[in-house]
Amino acid sequence: MQSKTQVTSDIVSHIATLSNIPITDKETVNLAKEFTKVLEVVDHLALVDTSSVDPVGQVTGLESVMRSDEVQKERMFSQEEALRNARRTHNGYFMVDQVLDK
Repeated sequence: MQSKTQVTSDIVSHIATLSNIPITDKETVNLAKEFTKVLEVVDHLALVDTSSVDPVGQVTGLESVMRSDEVQKERMFSQEEALRNARRTHNGYFMVDQVLDK
C-alpha cells in the first residue's frame, strides 16, 4: 500500500534541525523511508471498519488511579538546584537557542 504522505529527506532534515538532533545524510534518507513506512501502516489501519467497536478510554477497569495533587516539599528542587547543570541561565530561567524562524 502506498502512503498518501511521503516523508522526504528535506522534511527529516527540518525536523532534526528543529529538534537539535544531529543526523547524517545517510540517516536522513533512511529515516525518510522508515517514516513513510510508518505512515503506510497508519493509512492501512484507517481502512479497518471500527463502526461496531465501542470507544475505550482505558482498558484496565481501574478507577481513579491518579494520586492527589499535593506538593511534596521534600521532593522539590530549589531554583539553584534545578539550574545547576544548565548550559545558560538568565534571571533564574533556562536559556536555549531559538529554533523557530517564524
